[in-house]
Amino acid sequence: MPVEFLTDDQAASYGKFNEEPTRPELERFFFLDDEDRKLIAKRRGDHSRLGFALQMCTVRYIGRFLPDNPLDVPWVVVEYLGEQLGIEDVSCVKQYTERKPTAYEHAWEIRDAYEYHEYDDAEWGRKFRTFLHGRAWTHAEGPVALFNQAVGWLRRHRVLLPGVSVLARKVSEVRTVAERRLYATVARAAHRADGALPGDLVTTLAVPEGARFSELERLRRPPTRTTGTAFARSLERVDEIGAFQLGRVRLAQVPPNRLSALARYGLGSKAASLERAEEPKRTAMLTAVMRHLEAKAIDDTLDLFQVLMATRLISTAKRVTEKERLSTLPQLEKASRVLARAAKVLFEELEQVETHGADLDAAALWAAVEEVAPRETVMTAAALVVSLVPEDEGSADVAMRAALTTRYNTVRPFLALLGESKALDAAPGGARVLAGVRRLPTLARRRVKDKPLLPR
Repeated sequence: MPVEFLTDDQAASYGKFNEEPTRPELERFFFLDDEDRKLIAKRRGDHSRLGFALQMCTVRYIGRFLPDNPLDVPWVVVEYLGEQLGIEDVSCVKQYTERKPTAYEHAWEIRDAYEYHEYDDAEWGRKFRTFLHGRAWTHAEGPVALFNQAVGWLRRHRVLLPGVSVLARKVSEVRTVAERRLYATVARAAHRADGALPGDLVTTLAVPEGARFSELERLRRPPTRTTGTAFARSLERVDEIGAFQLGRVRLAQVPPNRLSALARYGLGSKAASLERAEEPKRTAMLTAVMRHLEAKAIDDTLDLFQVLMATRLISTAKRVTEKERLSTLPQLEKASRVLARAAKVLFEELEQVETHGADLDAAALWAAVEEVAPRETVMTAAALVVSLVPEDEGSADVAMRAALTTRYNTVRPFLALLGESKALDAAPGGARVLAGVRRLPTLARRRVKDKPLLPR
């Protein structure tokens, strides 16, 4: 019978040929080298040699013998081995099971010749348990994944696979041990950091009077609106979570992926379920959840700040500058057409002077130009183009910055709130940026008329 985490199909397919091996698999697992052929050559009769080869390659491929029926293999395997052994009629292999002890005797001989180990072997059993416990502790994977990893390890190390129920029970036991170790380690670290911390975390599971949900439910809800009020509330959420000071809980010995998986499990559980959990599981889950929320709340706040800056400041300023540039486009087009016609006439006259070698007559040039447009019109068009298209290539950025200054009062409260937050920190590379953010509230309250800001 399969253990609870394995489906009937998964249990039924364990240690068997579930489909025909592919060509690369045939060449890898069913190719007979010189050592194989020497051992096979000791058999008498084609059926015995082919049956021995089948058992040899079966244990190599699936990790165990098939004692009930050694011939329960895809026919393509029989043909592939028969071709290598030069056996024309491979159907003779059916005679291999007429004498029952033969298959067992061959299996024992193959086991000894190729140094396969029994699952109950003390030395290899200890090695397998060490691997399994290490894998369960360092990887946040489900029981089926761990079961498959166990099968892979046994095959790689030539340990014969046990029954499916035996291995599944071992996997369940190891996962239980790893989970208990995780809960105990995290809870012990929380107690070591502050004896009152576990009790403080449990209080977040209570529903305040007049509220519909617990404090934990409230704290794990991210901001859903992009408003200044939501930003202020988001910063308050950061400070409330940061008040638990989960950074002082030393969990360096716990694999990060296990801690993340524990936090996800806690976040997906209702407050009532967490409250009913036994110790140390409850403390461990609450600690992992709050550590996760501590980082997540800051990320949510900074994301909201970025959206507010984009929608209330940058996008608005960009629309203003683009609108202003578009409003001047008709004047620029009109002036450009005048200058283009005047320039064409001017270039034609200069080419004629250069071709005939005559002296340059400025009056004649102006007369030719005035046939296209009056001199005053040309000069006005040139001045207009110069004013609308500055020589500085970064004029668009200059206009953008000028527009940004007009929107400063809109975003000044957001900047002040961000600078006053105590939860922000920075790596060495971002220390200068954070220092600038810390000065934003002071700058926001500064009377610029009385004490102007320095250029820097």
